[in-house]
Amino acid sequence: MKLHELAPAPGSTKEHFRVGRGHGSGNGKTAGKGHKGQNARSGGGVRPGFEGGQMPLYRRLPKRGFNNYNFATKYAIVNLSDLEAKFEDGAVIDVEALIACGLVKNQYDGVKILGNGGLTKKFTVKAAAFSKSATEKIEAAGGKAEVI
Repeated sequence: MKLHELAPAPGSTKEHFRVGRGHGSGNGKTAGKGHKGQNARSGGGVRPGFEGGQMPLYRRLPKRGFNNYNFATKYAIVNLSDLEAKFEDGAVIDVEALIACGLVKNQYDGVKILGNGGLTKKFTVKAAAFSKSATEKIEAAGGKAEVI
């Protein structure tokens, strides 16, 4: 295959419709913008949320209390079933190992191991947090769950 043979898949791209090219095109003269008015002007239109001068919804609604969204601890989560599939028996699993095998892309504030799935292999798992069921299953299989 050569560069000049490359083409997008059929039907995946469509030509931009050129407006303002004569009345025979069906989109000439005012180019689909109608006659005068705010939206016909260059730079015209209103910002998102604007309600024509009426008090907008985002100002009508009360804002009270504390929202923890910006301050909450966010974990990258991994299930035991994923560990079972990706690692060999006796492996030491830490954040670097999880990133290397592709189970974690961003570690955020740390990695949390959840207890979804069974575990037959013996692992030493080092993570920021574990669910109760994950800790029980890891220890039942003969492994260790270490909080770092």
